Amino acid sequence: MPLHVPSAPVSASRSVLAALRSQPPAHRGRAPGTADGAGCALEIELPLPVHELTGDGPDATGSSTRLTGWRFLLRDADAPAGSPAVGAAETLLTSGGWAFAYFCGGPYVASSQRALRQAESLPGLHQPRLLSVPRLYMLTLWLHGTADADITEGTPQPSDLLIPLAPAPPGIAAHVPHRAETLLPLLTRRSATRTPLLNSRA
Repeated sequence: MPLHVPSAPVSASRSVLAALRSQPPAHRGRAPGTADGAGCALEIELPLPVHELTGDGPDATGSSTRLTGWRFLLRDADAPAGSPAVGAAETLLTSGGWAFAYFCGGPYVASSQRALRQAESLPGLHQPRLLSVPRLYMLTLWLHGTADADITEGTPQPSDLLIPLAPAPPGIAAHVPHRAETLLPLLTRRSATRTPLLNSRA
């Protein structure tokens, strides 16, 4: 069933488009699709809110989340429809609103696309989000069971589904849907024993 993809804040979309045009001096890596400063025409698609896992949830999962950013997949504007994304861009919330943070590539880009296609084959209507677990270097596609939920709401429901992206931590199978009530307590326990990381969403 088609996913109920949320609309990104206008300021977030604009900040990424501006970064693609201007090649900002400070970001993680060169903008995707560029070489020696020469850019290619890129489009943004599939904006997903990024929530970060915390271990202080009030329910049986023992977890809650906080909204930390929006991630956009980037595609070559001249490529055929359905072509693989060439990278991603992420925005962060600042005192002045949503602002471009960095471009990124790596395996999570292709894995995100695969998980979204996988989610479309699942029964029910879901609101897709990304759930980051920084201490485990982990990113999952979070399928919220309430399609029209407030995107800032930060408590995964027990019946929500999580699809770990590849690469996943040892002992956790990537691209296998898990109910939040089953997977989140495990992630919370593992996170409690790891040293915090500055950022896991490369």
